[in-house]
Amino acid sequence: MLQLCRLDGMADRSDRWSFSEIARRTASVLGSSTAFALACVTVVVWAVTGPIFGYSDTWQLVINTGTTIVTFLMVFLVQNTQNRDARALHLKLDELLRSMENARNKLIDLENCSDDELAHVERQFQALRHRQQRKQNDEGYRLRTR
Repeated sequence: MLQLCRLDGMADRSDRWSFSEIARRTASVLGSSTAFALACVTVVVWAVTGPIFGYSDTWQLVINTGTTIVTFLMVFLVQNTQNRDARALHLKLDELLRSMENARNKLIDLENCSDDELAHVERQFQALRHRQQRKQNDEGYRLRTR
């Protein structure tokens, strides 16, 4: 049986420190309920210490700087995760299209088309959907008139 990737989720030693592997593992950890709870606790602790520090500019700067840095880094992490998921989804759909005898194999590489080409294919599918709806309506009408 062909094994395309490691099913145990562990990277090979050479890939352990690649950006892709670090991003995958970080997204897994940061997407957990524990990470969310930790972020909430951090905000509560920060808010509680407000009176202690007299709501100073430095006190505000701590949370502003921290959240800015985290947000900046998370943008790259989220984009990497979305790119990876989209690529995997496209490959799965490509495999389904390839395996279907009546499917148009031209659709396999659709994500690399220009916006105009995508709009053209979309119009083809809209026309197909309208033809199918008309056909169903005609069949329903014929059944009702019998």
